[in-house]
Amino acid sequence: MDAHVNTQQEQIPNRLLDSISRLAAMWADRGHMRRFWGRDETLWTSSGESRWLGWLTIIGEQLADSANLRAFADHVKGRYTHAVLLGMGGSSLCPEVLRLCFGKRDGFPDLRVVDSTDPVQVKACEESIQIESSLFLSASKSGSTLETSLLTEYFLDRLTSHVGSRRAAEHFVAITDPGSKLDRNATAGGFGRVVHGVPSIGGRYSALSNFGMVPAAAMGLNVESLLQSARVMQEACSAAAPARANPGLRLGLILAAATLAGRDKLTFVASRRVAALGAWIEQLVAESTGKQGKGIVPVEGEALAAPDSYGHDRLFVSFALDSEADPAVEASLGNLYYLGHPVVRIGIRDVEDIGQEFFRWEVATAVAGSVLGIDPFDQPDVESAKVAARELTDAFEREGSLPPEKPFFEDGRFQIFAASDHARRLLSGNAAPELGTLLRAHVATARDVDYIALLAFIRRDARTVAGLERIRETVRASRRNATCVGFGPRFLHSTGQLHKGGPDKGVFVQIGCDDGQDLAIPGRGLTFGVVKAAQALGDFDVLTGLGRRALRVQIAGDLDEGLVALATAFAEPGQ
Repeated sequence: MDAHVNTQQEQIPNRLLDSISRLAAMWADRGHMRRFWGRDETLWTSSGESRWLGWLTIIGEQLADSANLRAFADHVKGRYTHAVLLGMGGSSLCPEVLRLCFGKRDGFPDLRVVDSTDPVQVKACEESIQIESSLFLSASKSGSTLETSLLTEYFLDRLTSHVGSRRAAEHFVAITDPGSKLDRNATAGGFGRVVHGVPSIGGRYSALSNFGMVPAAAMGLNVESLLQSARVMQEACSAAAPARANPGLRLGLILAAATLAGRDKLTFVASRRVAALGAWIEQLVAESTGKQGKGIVPVEGEALAAPDSYGHDRLFVSFALDSEADPAVEASLGNLYYLGHPVVRIGIRDVEDIGQEFFRWEVATAVAGSVLGIDPFDQPDVESAKVAARELTDAFEREGSLPPEKPFFEDGRFQIFAASDHARRLLSGNAAPELGTLLRAHVATARDVDYIALLAFIRRDARTVAGLERIRETVRASRRNATCVGFGPRFLHSTGQLHKGGPDKGVFVQIGCDDGQDLAIPGRGLTFGVVKAAQALGDFDVLTGLGRRALRVQIAGDLDEGLVALATAFAEPGQ
């Protein structure tokens, strides 16, 4: 194939450019890229990073094994109408990107991704597929991911009721590391296939491993073409490439230098066909860098606004298909640079060249971690929310209920919760508090350098995405702060690490709702609604326990109407 590297153009203000140039010279003079490719963990924190660099060479290993991926695609073709990926974070985001970028291929199953414990969302997936002719991909690197386990149990039970236990198991494929709990259970349970991951590749760096390529094969994509494209970027990022021309190194140094200069809000501007790539990069960057009070804050899905809508904490990175270049967007990016914002433009020749971006961003994130002095391959604060949720679900199974809570405000449609000291601050001077005054007082705690994150434990679909976008646009219009949106529990495996381990720059609004219809989990004294509620409460308790500025809003009644009402409440009078 034509060895064409996706382009990377930079417009960097002089002061920041000087910092990047100094870093590039240091990396060249000290042979840091040779150390990088040599898996020298002293380039980071000497905390075992060398054990997590298998992604550097996975492309060649996958190409050598491509016959097995082709055989799997041949097995799937014409046999299944749908494929359902049951996984979280690094196990689900790459397949979702591929489905949204490439669409459905003739003769191959239509891929659905279920990365939620919201009962409405789980049921909607079940009702959208022909379950008797569906393939289920249960993906978990550790093999013990709670959501993957519960979703596998649920869909295996539902399929068993249609076709019997033996045939149902044959519809399941496990993607997991060797020897994991999922590996053992899938083998014992007679799953159709068990495909192993590489233990030296962490979940968020696993896009080009079996966690991304097995679903790609099931979709009927040309996996070899994706991998060959990625290899072009791998070669461009090699130790032999000059620092000035190494795209992964260069991008990583830009990310780190911008963060050290206070421009830590990595804001994505994407063309329509490849926009889904943003959510994958968001997890990679946030979970890799958000620790030890440091971190890069990815701003994904925020609509491009007028240049005066932004503070001085932004780094803009656009990625677009060459065929989707938009003169209006290009003009806006040019104006942002003119006003002093750094801008990086990544041009993708063809959608199949998206494989290059997986590798470029993996290298860039690892490089940025080195400059920031952190381990970009661990996630030390993710477990805290899991532990809190587990304690709550255990309590529910013992006692039949979650711990009682008391809102500090309610009006029949909304209940608001906060840590007691924060609630007192918000109520101070409010003789007759209203929803809008409390919400605006909460986001008013944001400083110029802060971001405002909406954490929604609700179903995820086009209507709720649009509803949350209205809220974030309202907030940004009044405050100019960067805004982020995460759907729970999905974001717990992504930006959740940044929220807890990163700098105290987040102002959080957790949004929950009443589940209209719950779903029982077979063989357990739990429902999906209870698990989702426990995950929301657990995450909120961890945030408030860390002293983060967090507010929880519970919507009663119609969810879509509630989101519209919240957007109105957030708006400043006269806005």
